[in-house]
Amino acid sequence: MILPILYSFRRCPYAMRARMAIIRAGFAHELREVNLRYRPEHMMEISPKGTVPVLQLVNGTVIEESLEIMQYVLDWQLNANEAEWIKRTDEEFKYHLDRYKYPNRYDNVNSLEHRTLASVFLDGLEQHIPSGNLSDAIFPFVRQFANHDRDWFDQQEWPNVHSWLDSNLSSEEFKKCMLKIG
Repeated sequence: MILPILYSFRRCPYAMRARMAIIRAGFAHELREVNLRYRPEHMMEISPKGTVPVLQLVNGTVIEESLEIMQYVLDWQLNANEAEWIKRTDEEFKYHLDRYKYPNRYDNVNSLEHRTLASVFLDGLEQHIPSGNLSDAIFPFVRQFANHDRDWFDQQEWPNVHSWLDSNLSSEEFKKCMLKIG
């Protein structure tokens, strides 16, 4: 049986987002874990940009963006609120997350300043905890932020965010999403 192929990297939040949707949808596929230092030739042929996730359907169609993979496998049409939260996550929060977590990759970056700016996003999230597909689209990034300095994160006054994150991390779907293969 020929199945769609998903190229993924286990710790990438974009790839997690796609895998969570695939698991929730029960979407049959072949998972190919990628070593980002040695990207598979086939993946590079179908998606020369070389980022994950990449989903190649049986008919040859290639979907290269995590959100588009989510929308495809879940048949999910974003409403305006969902689209706004995802935009804020992917642009605003991810921008500050990268500079907080990897300050050496950028010139003249104060990682703590970016932690503070990313926290503004989490302050808003505290008041509007997402559910369903939107939760799956956002939580891998919050997980990454929390894990960078878990002691600091756990001390912050975000009871709803903490509870939501813990619930996602302990879910059976997330456990399946994070299984090591090969």
